[in-house]
Amino acid sequence: MYSLWLSWKHLVHKPAQLTLNLVLLALSTGLIAGVMIFNQMVTERLDRNLAGIDLVIGAKGSPLQLILAGMYHLDVPTGNISLQSAKPFLRAGHPLIERAVPLSLGDSYQGYRIVGTDSSFLQLYGLSISQGRANQSPMDILAGAGVARALNLKIGQTFQSVHGLDDNVDLEHADSPAFRITGILAPSGTVADQLLLTPLESVWMVHDHGDHPHDEGQTEADHEITTLLIQYKVRNHLTLNLPRNINDNTDLMAASPAMEMNRLYLLLGAGTDLLHMLAWIILVVSGLSIFVSMYSSLQARRYELALMRVMGSTPGGLFRLIIQEGFLLALGGGILGLFLAHAGIWAAGNFLEKEWHYAFDAWIFLPEEGWLFLGVLLFGILAALIPAWQSRKVDIAQTLVE
Repeated sequence: MYSLWLSWKHLVHKPAQLTLNLVLLALSTGLIAGVMIFNQMVTERLDRNLAGIDLVIGAKGSPLQLILAGMYHLDVPTGNISLQSAKPFLRAGHPLIERAVPLSLGDSYQGYRIVGTDSSFLQLYGLSISQGRANQSPMDILAGAGVARALNLKIGQTFQSVHGLDDNVDLEHADSPAFRITGILAPSGTVADQLLLTPLESVWMVHDHGDHPHDEGQTEADHEITTLLIQYKVRNHLTLNLPRNINDNTDLMAASPAMEMNRLYLLLGAGTDLLHMLAWIILVVSGLSIFVSMYSSLQARRYELALMRVMGSTPGGLFRLIIQEGFLLALGGGILGLFLAHAGIWAAGNFLEKEWHYAFDAWIFLPEEGWLFLGVLLFGILAALIPAWQSRKVDIAQTLVE
């Protein structure tokens, strides 16, 4: 215990060197841990929202945009499609399709998206109602748990929707019927927590009113939806060719969530790989810094070490003293780095929650962080190994004479 105190006292005796080594170690550890945590959280959240969806159908445009808008509600839709064109996929008894969930997007309330859909959406995500009842009638709203908590929504509360996905009061549908909260969903950990669900008819009523009226006697063909979320009944060569047939032979676009998300992960992976490489370079530089500072310190401490030998310290004791200095540096840098990583994720999570309404728990620790921390400790010990070995070879008589 006394030798640990001696090691610590020597480290703090040179605060500039100590600060530089701690900053380098913390920066490299924090970058590696931060990228690891962020990747894990984003991938887990995106994978959770796949919900077994095999295909997304919508207006032609960017397939990735269609997926991000229709499934993750992170982008603007590629456009609308007529309900009539979607009817073949919605019919009961379809030989390939187990479930087709229609979504109508485009309006919001205080930045949270209003989604026109039907009861199949609840089945798709396995949702349950914690308060109130289901949205059975037009203009009924079933609020996600996250929205209800953020906006303090209550059963029976009413509001007007805003056209578009920004919180712009100038675009409020002031002349349309008001929405009313009839139920609040139980937390699910999916994108549904951040949505306001309503029957499709609600969206049509809002947009048939005011600036865009339809003629009396309008038909179902006049109505539009934004996307269809498809779950296959079977997987065979017919389902394999279904997206291509839709894209080639209709005015619709079909996109595979699995394929598009793999492409997105590849794009993200290139950036995270670069950050990982930078972090490892900084870690190597920090190790060299520890080695150089300890080696140069060893030369300056030869007289001190010789006196310690005269006073009874063994070569093994001196070796342990230097190793402990590397260990303490790595311990401090590792702890500081992990704290910075989680603090950075917390700050990024707050931004993402504000912009995208996705909640991230920044203070959950991954098992991989434990291995990273042990690796940093080992790295600090290895950086001190050569200076520690040199301390065993101090010539007591010659050093004291000099």
